[in-house]
Amino acid sequence: MQNPKPLVLIVEDEKEMAQVINDHLEAADMTPQIFHRCENACRYLERNFANLVLLDITLPDGSGLDMLQYMRKKNIDVPVIFVTGQNAEKTKIQGLEMGADDYLTKPFSLPEMTARIHAILRRTETAHDDEVTKNAKLTGKPFTFCHAIICPQRMEVEYPDHKREKIGRKELGILQCLAANPSRVLSRKQLIHAVWGVHADVRSRSLDQYIVKIRDTFTRHRCDLSPFKTIHGVGYIYDPQGDASTKKLLKVELA
Repeated sequence: MQNPKPLVLIVEDEKEMAQVINDHLEAADMTPQIFHRCENACRYLERNFANLVLLDITLPDGSGLDMLQYMRKKNIDVPVIFVTGQNAEKTKIQGLEMGADDYLTKPFSLPEMTARIHAILRRTETAHDDEVTKNAKLTGKPFTFCHAIICPQRMEVEYPDHKREKIGRKELGILQCLAANPSRVLSRKQLIHAVWGVHADVRSRSLDQYIVKIRDTFTRHRCDLSPFKTIHGVGYIYDPQGDASTKKLLKVELA
């Protein structure tokens, strides 16, 4: 089966420049899509997958720097290459420190741009090889949850009764998210976004089914699940500090 062509978004207000880049990417066996405004590009990325974004800094409805910041805030983890006429060193450093993968200054060589795109795509293809879920990796350090030791490297749980069992990907991601946010109420949507990703079409009922599976397994091994609570109508909380901490927190969170 032939691999799909990489989808590259061109966010550029100069229409002639955008079309030149578009034609070159098509000839390089990619699928380009042009946007002339930040708002339209962001709306697309919130609902769809893209392999890479070519982003101008000066756009009619805002700055490309602000758009990149918005993308990262929304966990839209798409590689970005700034393609801009702004060649000030300060702007380049700012863009790269904000999370851009590369910076091209106009005028630039189209073949060089293509080579840089290919280099980033190769890098991102292997960057997530150790990912189990969006928030959990096989290289992650062991952590505790309700007195059990979860080991991502072996994809297993050692329970207080000294028995070990394998753990599924999604269960690991859920436990990782809860353990990383102790004494904090996490909504169902927050958990889904953390584990499945922002663009995943996953319903709360599916999440709840994984939670039931986790509870059943921990109960079978006689774990004390009192720190792990359901906040009805909201989500879940893992509160190792106890009931007093949860009640105090809920008054603040739900006030």
